[in-house]
Amino acid sequence: MKTFFGFEQNKTSYRQETLAGLTTFLTMAYIIVVNPAILEAAGIPRDAQVTATILAAIIGCLMMAFWARRPFAVAPYMGENAFIAFVVVKTMGYSWQVALGAVFWAGIAFLLLTLLRVRSWLAESIPISLKAAFAVGIGLFLTFIGLNEVGLVILGVAGAPVKLGNIAQTPVLLAVGGFLLTVVLMVRRVPAALLYGILATTAISVLLGITRLPSSLVSLPPSLSPIFLKLDIVGTLQPGMFPVVLVIFMMAFLDTIGTLIGLSMRAELLDAKGNLPEIERPMLADAVATTMAPLLGTTTTGAYVESAAGIEAGGRTGFTALVVAALFGLSLFLAPLFTMVPAHAAGIALIMIGALMVQPVTRLDFNDLTELIPAFLTVSLMIFTYNIGVGMTAGLLSYPLIKLCTGRMREVSGGMWVLAGLSLLFFVVMPK
Repeated sequence: MKTFFGFEQNKTSYRQETLAGLTTFLTMAYIIVVNPAILEAAGIPRDAQVTATILAAIIGCLMMAFWARRPFAVAPYMGENAFIAFVVVKTMGYSWQVALGAVFWAGIAFLLLTLLRVRSWLAESIPISLKAAFAVGIGLFLTFIGLNEVGLVILGVAGAPVKLGNIAQTPVLLAVGGFLLTVVLMVRRVPAALLYGILATTAISVLLGITRLPSSLVSLPPSLSPIFLKLDIVGTLQPGMFPVVLVIFMMAFLDTIGTLIGLSMRAELLDAKGNLPEIERPMLADAVATTMAPLLGTTTTGAYVESAAGIEAGGRTGFTALVVAALFGLSLFLAPLFTMVPAHAAGIALIMIGALMVQPVTRLDFNDLTELIPAFLTVSLMIFTYNIGVGMTAGLLSYPLIKLCTGRMREVSGGMWVLAGLSLLFFVVMPK
C-alpha cells in the first residue's frame, strides 16, 4: 500500500494521510445534508438524494484514490446543483429527469475530452499568473464562506452588501476561540491542528448546549429506487437544452481545472513549469464520477476545494481520498454523527485555509499589468460574484485580449485562445 501510493517519495505516513482524510471529510460533510436540500427544490426526493450524494462521493473519491492517486476528495458540486434546481427546473420549466440527462451528456463530453487529452492540453496552456490567481481566489473564496458560516460576516440589510455579524453571540465567540486555538496549534506545528480545532469547537458547543447530540447515531440509508436511472437522456436532445448542457459542462470544466491547479499548487504537486504531472488522471476521475452521478440521481461531481483542509493537514497521496471515501461509506449508516459538526466549527478550517492559500500571490509579476490585471479580475470576481467559474472565465478571457491589445499576442498559447473562446461562449449562452 505504501509503495502504491508513494508514501516515501511524498514524505508521508498512514497516520498523516488518515488525519488528512478525516479533516477533509469533516469540512465537506455538509454536502450530505445541503445537496439533497437544494435538489429537493427541483422535486427530487430528499431521502433518496442523501444516498445518491454519498454514493457519488464514494465513487469519485475511490477513482481519485486508486486511479489518480491524488489527495483530492470528490463529491457533488455546489453551484451546479443550485443551477439545476433553481434555473433549469424552477425557472426554465424542465423536469428534474431531463435536467439530470443534461448532466449526463456534459459528463460524456467531459469523458471524451479527457480521453483525447484535450483537457490536459488546455490546463497546461494556462499561464502561471492565472494558476496562482486560481489558488489565491479559491483560498479567499473559502475564507468568505467560512466567515459567513461562523457568523462573523453576514448579508447586509441596506447599504453595504455584507456587514459584521453579531460578535456577542456565543457561536461566533466559540468560532473565534477555535480559530485562535487552531492558529496556536499550527504555529507550534502540531499535526492535524485543523482537525483538533474543529473537534474542540464542536465539543465545547455540545457542552454549552448550542449543538445537540443526535437522537440516534446509526440509521439505515434511504432507498435509492425513486431516482436511480430515472434520468431522461432522450428528452435532453431537444434544441432548447443545448445551452443548458453547455453551461453545465463549462461550469464543471472550469471549476475542476481551477480547483485541481489551485490545490496542487498549495500541495506543491506542480512541476517546474507549473503543471500537474499526469493531470489527465484526476480529470478522468472526475469525468467518470460526473457521468455516474446522474445515473445515481444527483448532479455534477468534481474535486472539492475543501480538499485544501486535508492537504494542509499533510495529505499528499490518494490514500487521503481513500480515507474520505471510507468515511462517506460510514456516513451511509452514521449520517447523524457526521453531520452534527456545527457550521461555526467547520468554518474555522475554511478561514484558516484561506490564509494559507494566498501564498502563491508572490508568484505574480506586479510590474507587468498584462499579467496582473487578469489575475486580479480572476480573484476579485471569484469572491464578489460568489462563483469560482465566473472568476476563472473572466481571467481566461481578459488575459489573451489584454495581450492582443498591447501587442504581445505571441505570449498567448493556442490553448489559451480556445479557453478564451469557451469563456466567451459561457457568458453568451448562460441563462440569465
